[in-house]
Amino acid sequence: MALEHNGEVVVGADGQATMGNYVAKSNVKKVRVLQDGKIVTGFAGSTADAFTLLERFDEKLNSYGGNMKRAAIELAKDWRMDRYLRRLEAMLIVANSTDVLVLSGTGDVLEPDHKIAAIGSGAMYAQSAALALKKHAPQLSAEEIVRESLDIAADICIYTNHNLVIEKVKP
Repeated sequence: MALEHNGEVVVGADGQATMGNYVAKSNVKKVRVLQDGKIVTGFAGSTADAFTLLERFDEKLNSYGGNMKRAAIELAKDWRMDRYLRRLEAMLIVANSTDVLVLSGTGDVLEPDHKIAAIGSGAMYAQSAALALKKHAPQLSAEEIVRESLDIAADICIYTNHNLVIEKVKP
């Protein structure tokens, strides 16, 4: 999940990878820092597919001078149109100091309401918790909200665990 709160942008994820109904790995690093920390990404879905998309996104960032929105749109176009890429089963969250975006293989580049984005199995639990915390506990930092939201999701969703990786976007 990603969240903008009180001028901070934070991306966090659990570490669980499942295959069917069993845990294949409990400490996958689903968050990546790009552009010297100015962009942070997260993924859900097939790990190998997500790594392919992250590499392509990084290439697009380099091609477009670090312009995250432009890179996201160009990746989404390729993802939808390219015969190889459109078979990839993953989703991405990308965030910089001003924007949080969700990218999907259907060509979507979404700016979520309330600057809260969540993807993956526990997404709705984490997103609901983050929305409530942002509204009712505004004194919490962005990192505290992300951590607590992911912990709540892990308590509820069997496909989410408590091995969290949380990164703050550099301004």
